[in-house]
Amino acid sequence: MALILYGVVSLFLGMATTLGPVPRITWEHKEVHLEHFQEPETFNYSTLLLNEDKEILYVGAREVIFALNSLNISEKKQEVFWKVTEYQKTRCAEKGKSKQTECLNYIRVLQELNDASLYVCGTNAFQPICDHLNLTSFKLVGRNDDGKGRCPFDPAQSYTSVMVDGDLYSGTSYNFLGSEPIISRNSLQNPLRTEYAIPWLNEPNFIFADVIRADPDSAGEDDDKVYFFFTEVSVEYEFLGKLMIPRIARVCKGDQGGHRTLQKKWTSYLKARLLCSVPDKNLFFNIVNDVFILKTPSLKEPVIYGVFTPQLNNVGLSAVCAYNISTVEDVFVKGKYMQSTTVEQSHTKWLRYNGEIPKPRPGACINKESRAEKINTTLNLPDKTLQFVKDHPLMDDSVTPIGDRPRLVKRDVKYTQIVVDQVRALNGTLYDVMFISTGKSNGRGNQYLYAGSNAGVVQSPVAFCDKYSTCVDCVLARDPYCAWNPHASSCVHIFKESETERDWIQNISGDASSCSDKVREHSLQHTFKHGSTAELKCSQKSNLAQVVWKFKDDVLKVESPKYRLLEKALLIFNLSEGDSGVYQCLSEEEVKNQKFSQVLAKHVLELKKVQHTTLSPTQPSTRTEGNGEMLKTSVVATEGSAAHTSTAPIVSVATSRIVTNPIVPDLMSTVSDMEHSNSLAEVPEKTLFLKSNDNSLLMFLFLFFFVLFLCLFAYNCYNGFLPDQCLKFRSAMLLGKKKPKTDFSDCEQSVKETLVEPGSLMTQSGDHPKPAHDTGYETEADCGNGHVQHDEEHSHSYKEVKDKPFDVKCELKFADSDAEGD
Repeated sequence: MALILYGVVSLFLGMATTLGPVPRITWEHKEVHLEHFQEPETFNYSTLLLNEDKEILYVGAREVIFALNSLNISEKKQEVFWKVTEYQKTRCAEKGKSKQTECLNYIRVLQELNDASLYVCGTNAFQPICDHLNLTSFKLVGRNDDGKGRCPFDPAQSYTSVMVDGDLYSGTSYNFLGSEPIISRNSLQNPLRTEYAIPWLNEPNFIFADVIRADPDSAGEDDDKVYFFFTEVSVEYEFLGKLMIPRIARVCKGDQGGHRTLQKKWTSYLKARLLCSVPDKNLFFNIVNDVFILKTPSLKEPVIYGVFTPQLNNVGLSAVCAYNISTVEDVFVKGKYMQSTTVEQSHTKWLRYNGEIPKPRPGACINKESRAEKINTTLNLPDKTLQFVKDHPLMDDSVTPIGDRPRLVKRDVKYTQIVVDQVRALNGTLYDVMFISTGKSNGRGNQYLYAGSNAGVVQSPVAFCDKYSTCVDCVLARDPYCAWNPHASSCVHIFKESETERDWIQNISGDASSCSDKVREHSLQHTFKHGSTAELKCSQKSNLAQVVWKFKDDVLKVESPKYRLLEKALLIFNLSEGDSGVYQCLSEEEVKNQKFSQVLAKHVLELKKVQHTTLSPTQPSTRTEGNGEMLKTSVVATEGSAAHTSTAPIVSVATSRIVTNPIVPDLMSTVSDMEHSNSLAEVPEKTLFLKSNDNSLLMFLFLFFFVLFLCLFAYNCYNGFLPDQCLKFRSAMLLGKKKPKTDFSDCEQSVKETLVEPGSLMTQSGDHPKPAHDTGYETEADCGNGHVQHDEEHSHSYKEVKDKPFDVKCELKFADSDAEGD
């Protein structure tokens, strides 16, 4: 299971107008400790419910419900299985569903009914069912309520639910095919649902639902409201394809439906578009993936956070937009309505309604103003108002985000979940921290985040304060959860510590000038062979910092071809004596025109050579340089081109060759300083011989094979085994000893006389001999060297021809003969 969570401070999000600020630090899964929970043969841990007071995390999976310790989810407290019967599986399979996967019971609803029980629902092999879970015995009561309209039939269908004062508000599908979406209130006294009509819901994908309580101090005595968030196919516009629109819908908790019109239907249902875009870049995010409503006592009003993506997300963009709840209410209470219309040759199907609006205002909750007009319940609303809201559920105005633009825009990632926490820093300032994930993130504790997936559940802390090892790093993190404790020299979680008097260092703006800690620098010693390549490693975690290398306290120009800067290392090619020295790797991070530097790594590079001298049989000697000191090298120096870090003590020796016999030399190693001979490593004689004589041996072998090659070449050339150019060379070399014929007429005539059919040189009738057919081949018979029988006269003429020099394969003017001409 892969999960990416990181915190983003709202102050830092002001940079989000461009395509995306990056988190300062990205922790990989292997770098942090996360608690996991997983049971064998159990899948789809998709429904999470956190009870912070009891420190229990309830998990709804496939055919089982777990109760886990919220402080350590690897500890399972209780479990209860909720499986379907074999008969139900068979009936489900007969309808074309998979008996192994779809025809099971997927837990989709986990809501707190009261302190003693949970309200739970499951798909139950495409026959949704609901029950009560007793938290004391952790067993199902067995009510088996019909789950239609409360839980989806298909485990792959979208859904959302929220429990409000004992009534379950849900958005799901009402039938087996998933073609009838509804938003309903499941109540024994006043069950309500949406009208089954396209203007009300058009292929919605339900995301989130929550309740916003009315301000008890409000003079209007307003009602509580339940908000639903979903993405649906647009009804305003009609194109060749389906245009998706993010929506927010609202219903009033006190709604009881209409008396004649909209019986058992919502009279307060209205919906509007959620606008999330970057106008100057022509970016529109019209798919809402998740919503979280931040409600804290310190806030004057709740804030809605939503995660969005474009419909055609071929560039992998994600955005986070925030909305004030007052902006939403202004749209529903004061905004214009839309009306269906027929316009020829236009893709627009709904326009703004500019006519008279009935009173009381359609879709409004029953409040003090309504009660003043003797309308104490929705059952008293006039039919004109009810008919208007039935035909005009869509608002013309859109809900615009805070600042008229996203809080965050990020490329190459798809955000699917968001959780927001509000943190008070040490200076008393409140910060909204967003936890955004690419996985399924369903719950938040005071100190932990919980995420469920198909494979299991993972628990992550809200901050990784202990991962910051220096004061500068801790402050530059700008994490309101973390502060630097100078007494303990550690970065601590401010809500986990119990100290009353705190002189901790924290600055959300990133000013780390108050840090005075000095980091102990550890140097790494390196010894390299001349001409090799060094790899000096340096790793830094901050995505906002720049790595700077210094050599002998001067900034290193890594643009030179001699250097190559990698992500976590520096390569130095063709090492020489001038490259010896101290290399420092620094991390430089600029915050508000202040630059903060930290030394990440320090490397000391030394180049050493192994020197060899030859000693006479009677007088050993050593080689000295400059000041007379003997040149020493390390026997542990690397032979390859890669860098090597030596952690063991370096042993230096000088090697020499001593000849003790003029005929049979004796090879041994000597040490210049005899007092330290016991501490030196012994080197085999054969190894020393190869090191001291390898150049001479190679030169000897080279000369030997070169002379051998010349001899073979001359021999083959002389015998005519090589091509034409070689024969020319041979003729030139033998020109002084053998004079070629100046006239080739006799030779040509001999060739003509030879290239005839042997049996027809002289016929009985006295005819002239016939030329032989040119077959393209030279044969012994054609050249007079065959075994055909002839008379003496003919044999004599063949002998004369045979003795004449020619080479059919070569041009005659380059022919050569060993016989002297007449």
